[in-house]
Amino acid sequence: MSPSLAASDLSQRAAGVLRQVFSAMPAAFAFRLWDGTVVALGAGAAAFTVVIHSADAFLRLMRDPTPLAFGEAYISGAIDIEGDLFAAMHVANALEEIHLPLAQRLRLLLAMGPAALLRREGAGRDA
Repeated sequence: MSPSLAASDLSQRAAGVLRQVFSAMPAAFAFRLWDGTVVALGAGAAAFTVVIHSADAFLRLMRDPTPLAFGEAYISGAIDIEGDLFAAMHVANALEEIHLPLAQRLRLLLAMGPAALLRREGAGRDA
């Protein structure tokens, strides 16, 4: 499999995971992945877009999908928010209501591929 096909497959898997995790959110917003793939959620025009700069950043967030992890990713520059920051803050507050059981988080990570479970921050491997 060529690197570009592998990267495309990874972003498509990530898009599926995002739809599963965030489909119940009441707001219209989007994610833009590291390869430009846009994942729109909710009805209507997106009030904001969360830009995820790398597959590693995505995997870190999926391992720990908490408001604190998203805040740290934003501060470190691993993600950006384009559009209405106040709408993004409302969604971040709603994230506190999403409690994914460990088994579901493991299934979502496995959907990304078995390597997602083995990756560690600072391991030095690219997506």
